[in-house]
Amino acid sequence: MTHRTVAEVMTHDVATASPEASLKTVAWSLAYNNVSALPVVDNRHHPIGIVSEADLLRRQAGLPDAAARDQLREPAAVDRDTMDARTAGDLMSAPVLTARPEWGIVETARFLDEQGVKRLPVIDDTGVLVGIVSRSDLLRPMLRRDAAIHDEIVDEVLGRTLRMAPGGVTVSVQEGVVSLSGGVEQRSAIPVIELLCLSVDGVVSVDQSLEYAVDDLPPDLDPAHGGGDR
Repeated sequence: MTHRTVAEVMTHDVATASPEASLKTVAWSLAYNNVSALPVVDNRHHPIGIVSEADLLRRQAGLPDAAARDQLREPAAVDRDTMDARTAGDLMSAPVLTARPEWGIVETARFLDEQGVKRLPVIDDTGVLVGIVSRSDLLRPMLRRDAAIHDEIVDEVLGRTLRMAPGGVTVSVQEGVVSLSGGVEQRSAIPVIELLCLSVDGVVSVDQSLEYAVDDLPPDLDPAHGGGDR
């Protein structure tokens, strides 16, 4: 089975900023490149921080409103370092979290969620920026067509990996939900098939109504006896 990696879904041509770039330049670059954040890189093209639209807006929120009629309005609570920022290096978030091209989609999605960030610069073995991966990039496997998912399960999971005879298990896929019917020789094969199907990119869930000829599960592993939850 093939599983997508960060290298396959990341943006390779990355807009960046130097630490010395003015905030005006950062704003223009964000707009021109239609992105919401820029990695800040040093002269070796190593990412040292991230500057985003949110950073610029946070600073802007603390500035006096020239059009405000109510002069008694309290200014937004913005820290002094943010208000004094003049360059990308002043305003950026650092240190920067990064990903590697060989990381899998699932582990990268978990890392983004655990760290509470929206994107990760991607670096090679030398620390050089080679791309950037975002939440939307990681959702691309969800866009796989049902037919492609079906073929991978039949050819890769059941055929090459489990070496099962064709026709024993019937596979259907609807909106990423896999349904398995038919029969297998040993009961212990059923959870293995389910797990391997769930590992296929684009699969949302697996429903199965598989029958079996031989019950080879020991009592302590039989869900019917409560062993499956131990």
